Amino acid sequence: MSTAIVLFRRDLRLADNPALAAACAAHAQVLPVYVHAPGEDGAWPAGAASRWWLHHSLAALDAQLRTQHATLHLRQGDTLGQLRELIRHSGAGAVYWNRLYEPASIARDTRIKSALREEGVEVHSHNAALWCEPWTIATQQGDPYRVFTPYWRNLRPQLPSSEPLPEPALPGWRVLPGGLPLEALGLLPRIPWDAGLAGAWQPGEHGAHGQLEIFADDAIGDYAHARDLPARQGTSRLSPHLHAGEISPRQIHAELDRRARGMDARRRPDIEPYLRELGWREFAHHLLFHFPQTPTDNFNPRFAVFRWEPRDAAALERWQRGRTGIPLVDAGMRELWHTGWMHNRVRMVAASFLTKNLRQHWQHGARWFWDTLVDADLANNTLGWQWVAGCGADAAPYFRVFNPVTQAKKFDPDGIYLRRWLPELADAATALLHEPWKDPALLMRSGYPAPMVDLAVSRQDALDAYKRRD
Repeated sequence: MSTAIVLFRRDLRLADNPALAAACAAHAQVLPVYVHAPGEDGAWPAGAASRWWLHHSLAALDAQLRTQHATLHLRQGDTLGQLRELIRHSGAGAVYWNRLYEPASIARDTRIKSALREEGVEVHSHNAALWCEPWTIATQQGDPYRVFTPYWRNLRPQLPSSEPLPEPALPGWRVLPGGLPLEALGLLPRIPWDAGLAGAWQPGEHGAHGQLEIFADDAIGDYAHARDLPARQGTSRLSPHLHAGEISPRQIHAELDRRARGMDARRRPDIEPYLRELGWREFAHHLLFHFPQTPTDNFNPRFAVFRWEPRDAAALERWQRGRTGIPLVDAGMRELWHTGWMHNRVRMVAASFLTKNLRQHWQHGARWFWDTLVDADLANNTLGWQWVAGCGADAAPYFRVFNPVTQAKKFDPDGIYLRRWLPELADAATALLHEPWKDPALLMRSGYPAPMVDLAVSRQDALDAYKRRD
């Protein structure tokens, strides 16, 4: 009776899971396994918010497996060593997993695959996270893309048209010794700061599909406009589910396309703007695969000599805590701290303020986002920060400095978002809400801080510094 191990990582779902489907089709027994090995993530072990999400996502996956009379076998430590031990106990002749694309993960998986195959164990890896593998999209010269628009023009016709895989029926399995309780992984915070996350999210495959249904019902029809409005639920909020692998881009595409085709042409939503946003996610992984140094090094080598301001711990703390005195920046940073997420437009504004108005190195911001975002993804995080800082692929030009006041007036004109996250300014007149420093009495009464920099002066200083970068 053949037995296979299915190694779950960031593919915490049963449906449209190619590794799980292949194992169930080829073997009489399947052992679902998760090995917690943060030391194998190189310089980027999961941050606190991601660990919180992982705990609840693993619990949700185990609950789903139990409906099929199976359980998720948890281990901790060196992945190869744990797999070898499981193979000895179970007699498994094959190991299946879905591929990851971070540099440390690629190196680890290559090493494990080689070692197990030398020991006579079959190893099968699959693509579960992306529409297309990062190495399959190339320019006519065979080079990786560096600009998104031509990349998307190439990728868009290649989006998979096949239906996502259904949830497989698991064949027989048996309990093995050595499994750990979920709490033993130590993923949850010791000090309970996570109430805001628990109130904002439902990790797990069911939570992912519930969020997709909300998006498809309520927001996709106005996505191109509403995605820029932080006071509205105009975005999909699927990014943490995608990062954990609780839902696949193929499932999202198939569901949105099915709904669109089933509607009258006059009411049919345009799903292309959202698919393009998922295309940016693919582009981020394309860049990370081909340029694995970019989480720490500037993509544009001309920025190697750019003079950032020395690390200012006090300024960074004010930015992190939402106490910069710039309302849109502070609202976004407080939303991030409370919910583990920040609206994408506000992310750009907050990142621009840090890297251009304060001229702090983009890596300081990337590290903070990495620890506090529930959707912290190395590829997306790197692309986003380097794009705003002006040193990345397809980057915003150096002379683009987001004006937080202009952005707030345009995208939160009534101050709904600002009032939600800045309660001390909730009673301020809208005319002052975006620029409270214009009324010193308001600052005195509310306790809201004065701006830590003059936006116009710091913008010009940034432009002068960027011009001198050569």
